[in-house]
Amino acid sequence: MRKLHQLITACALGAITLTGSALAADAAKETTGKQIAYDRSKGNCLACHGMPTQPDAEATGTYGPPLIAMSARYPDKAKLRAQIWDATAFNPNTSMPPFGKHQVMTEQEIDKVTDFIYGL
Repeated sequence: MRKLHQLITACALGAITLTGSALAADAAKETTGKQIAYDRSKGNCLACHGMPTQPDAEATGTYGPPLIAMSARYPDKAKLRAQIWDATAFNPNTSMPPFGKHQVMTEQEIDKVTDFIYGL
């Protein structure tokens, strides 16, 4: 009976270790702000904005302002995040979608995109 208990305990610990490893692998594959910004079903920033510092961008838009020197343009990073969350709060006539208000992106995705854009 004791050996059976030890075997069950060893199997359970092995399963926990494998689960932990799988979670660590998922965390390593976590989507970046850049990926979200370039994703056509999420940020799609390239559809409207130029990002000349991004050589891997296939094509960039010219409709919106270029996303360059963002930390100089938005010294308060929270204001940049608020702009991404809901640009209509600052300009009701804007054509920029309210990504947070309309739940196009999650809070975490908006944080990642903000960090990425702020670094441009």
